[in-house]
Amino acid sequence: MPTEIVVEGVSLDFPLYHGNARSLKRTVFSGLSGRMSSDSKHRLVVRALRDVSFRLGRGDRLGLVGTNGAGKTTLLRMLAGIYEPVVGHMRVAGNVSALLDPRLGMNMDMTGRENIKLRGLFNAMSQPAIRRMEDDVAEFAELGHFLDLPVRIYSSGMVIRLGFALATSLRPQVLLMDEWFLAGDAVFMEKARGRLEDMVRGADILVLSSHAASVVRDWCTRVIWMDQGRIREDGPADEVMDRYQGHKMTAISGQDD
Repeated sequence: MPTEIVVEGVSLDFPLYHGNARSLKRTVFSGLSGRMSSDSKHRLVVRALRDVSFRLGRGDRLGLVGTNGAGKTTLLRMLAGIYEPVVGHMRVAGNVSALLDPRLGMNMDMTGRENIKLRGLFNAMSQPAIRRMEDDVAEFAELGHFLDLPVRIYSSGMVIRLGFALATSLRPQVLLMDEWFLAGDAVFMEKARGRLEDMVRGADILVLSSHAASVVRDWCTRVIWMDQGRIREDGPADEVMDRYQGHKMTAISGQDD
């Protein structure tokens, strides 16, 4: 089966429990005007995604752009299988690696080394392959003796290094990435950039959510501009980015007037 992503008419709602509280309603409606509704159980819901459709095949490099709350990360999490659409159809064919959160898939009470083995078992790897991955992660993360201590005592920077090394130790067909996964100390991220670029080149499909225009233009051939949970534009990267950045500049100028 060829590597592909098919998203057809997908919508996703998040119910707001205790949504009848008057103060909560005021807060939510002020920030999410036009994205509120109620479901069949009469619960207040946020319309996170609305009627989203696109297809990706081998060689596609898709960037997701939009303001905070536009639905970019929600869409990535849906593609990763963390969320299920309430309407529509989605299919992801190919093994997936989701670089969304350095802590994703880690047990904070286990040691770093135990987490490496757990990741290998989850991916149905052989014992020799797990040992090779353990050596690779240990060398790259440079955690020393901390690798045999519980992750919950790690500093935030150490967690990022372990999470990054773990996530990039595999070579997926479909790579999903949120830009904040790249947060970390400058020295480590300079070292990590080459490893990440190699991973991006090796993936059949890349889906990247980012606010950094230069990263999107360098790494992506196609861009989807998300706006309040819907696709506002979908097309060649440079064309969509030009319009998106122009729109942002116009909005900023309007606020200054």
